[in-house]
Amino acid sequence: MAKKLYHGVAYYPELWDEAVIDQDIKLMKETGINVVRIGEFAWATMEPEEDKIDISFFVNMINKLYDNGIETVMCTPTPTPPIWFSHGHPERMYVDQEGKVMVHGSRQHACTNNAYFRKRAAIITEHIATAVGPLAGLIGWQIDNEFKCHVSECMCETCKELWHEWLEERYGTVEALNDAWGAQIWSERYNRFDQVPQPGPAPFLHNSSLKTMYQLFSMEKIAQFSDEQASIIRNYSNAPITHNSSVMFSVDNERLFKNLDFASYDTYATIENYPAYLINCDLWRNFKKGRDFWIMETSTSYAASLESHAASHPNGYLKVEALAAYALGAESFCYWLWRQQRAGCEQPHGSVISAWGKPTVGYQNVLEVEKMRKEIEPIIISSTPQQAEVAITYSDRAKAFLRTEPHRNLNHRSLVTNFYERILSMGIHRDLLPEGSSLDGYKVLLTPFVHYLSPEFTARATEFVRNGGVWIVGPLTGGRTENHTIHTDKALGELETIAGVEALFTYPMDNTGSIGRAFDISADLGMWSVVFEFTSESAIGVIEQGLSIGKSFITETNVAKGKIVMLGSMPIGEDGDALLKRLVDHYSNVAGVNLRTDVTKGTIVAPRLDDDGKTIWFVVNMDGNGGKVTLPYDAIDLQTGEKIHKGKLELGNFDSRILKFN
Repeated sequence: MAKKLYHGVAYYPELWDEAVIDQDIKLMKETGINVVRIGEFAWATMEPEEDKIDISFFVNMINKLYDNGIETVMCTPTPTPPIWFSHGHPERMYVDQEGKVMVHGSRQHACTNNAYFRKRAAIITEHIATAVGPLAGLIGWQIDNEFKCHVSECMCETCKELWHEWLEERYGTVEALNDAWGAQIWSERYNRFDQVPQPGPAPFLHNSSLKTMYQLFSMEKIAQFSDEQASIIRNYSNAPITHNSSVMFSVDNERLFKNLDFASYDTYATIENYPAYLINCDLWRNFKKGRDFWIMETSTSYAASLESHAASHPNGYLKVEALAAYALGAESFCYWLWRQQRAGCEQPHGSVISAWGKPTVGYQNVLEVEKMRKEIEPIIISSTPQQAEVAITYSDRAKAFLRTEPHRNLNHRSLVTNFYERILSMGIHRDLLPEGSSLDGYKVLLTPFVHYLSPEFTARATEFVRNGGVWIVGPLTGGRTENHTIHTDKALGELETIAGVEALFTYPMDNTGSIGRAFDISADLGMWSVVFEFTSESAIGVIEQGLSIGKSFITETNVAKGKIVMLGSMPIGEDGDALLKRLVDHYSNVAGVNLRTDVTKGTIVAPRLDDDGKTIWFVVNMDGNGGKVTLPYDAIDLQTGEKIHKGKLELGNFDSRILKFN
């Protein structure tokens, strides 16, 4: 439960003189900014020459901010090593999949696995932690900045050596690796671990096991770097530690946040893509369950760089973004950035204050957010987000599998977001759960687009079903092994046995004229699909036309007190959308899901429970077109004190209501 709500900015005082800094602090106080994030790109300021380290500027800055009522999140500056680290040392730099060696400049140009980088990163982090750790104004730490945002898997010589060590630790013997990967194919068999290449340039595609395992190796190594940085900080500071991540980056967020204290993310979704904004709230709420997350970066108006820009937010949208975030479990809502940068590659990016010190186009919207924050803070700090009854499995490891095997350019983030949007539009309160999460308290679990299901996850999901839950599996789920190979006993391996089905074929149904019917709706079928044998006991969805006519694409099997539903193919188009919603609606009713509303599309309900166990609804119109929701009982408007009678409640454009039910 939050103790206060933060409204913050990223700030780069090292870029400005004292007069500008004083002006900025004055304006921050007027704007209502109560937290700033500093330091993530300032390594050269702290250590302009090797071993000449001075952190005093940032110590003074934190103290000055605190004297003015503003607290600080301090960052480690490791995304931007100085020129003394880079110049003349290509062996320290990141190498992309085409073998190109990065030069100094921009950011993330160093290989984070390089031994000298790790040494210097540890040194500068220890100096910062020693100097800053005891300060009263410090409330948190951020490690680095947006790991693997601009880069993915490094192909340098250091990474090659570590790759071979990782493989030996994972497989034990090269014979075991050869067997797991099916490396006899195309004469890929290896005699020693040090012969296994990185997935760099090749005439055609790499072995799926090689490509996927290298991604998992890279994800583990960047998480280990984060762990190392956090361990250093904890020697000198008790302030909680985070990292600002995203589902877009080449990281395993579940692993990354495992050894951090709270989760945070960056997002620049525009109003047209507001579900992509909300999905982050529903996911990041569950990376550190029971601990409020932070939105560490979002734009006041628009995101931009030298090469591109996003659409500007309409007036009113920023306030509902912030309100939805706080209601869904955010402790902080922060902007990138405070003062527009006068140089560099992100000069055009939206900000609170312009480079010349005047309010920007988004400034009035920031003031609206601050006014709203003050109004809702007592309500938020005395309540907690209500756990959903419907959960969607989220896996960054599944993202790695899909990058290796994208079929026709399938994108994991888009697939999951589109699937999520259907649940959102149905008014169902939902959680996105990392693979390792507890399933206690849920009634329906959806697991789409997860090529490999681990035995641990499958066991927990099966127990969930035995206790009365409904597990909807697929599409594109369960068809690959841990090493990204195909099962040889059954198409879906052990999952078939558990689900009591027989998979006959797997093939791409796109453009095959396949039509499936379920829940009185017929729809085109597409995507890589699994076809099941038809049985009168299990068939829920039957293929009416196409290559597999008369077979099943949706099955239902009773397992103890619950059900396993296999969704073998993706219904597409408008009819497909209706079919999927009917499926989710049907099994939500079967499972007795109560946390749902009839809210209209574009408007959300974020339910919370207060200290007395009373239900509070934050009803928020996100799309600017107004909306409606039916109240099941009389309620009190917590902002006006007005009694609101049960029945239809209308909201205007970007309108919101906070309602408490007795």
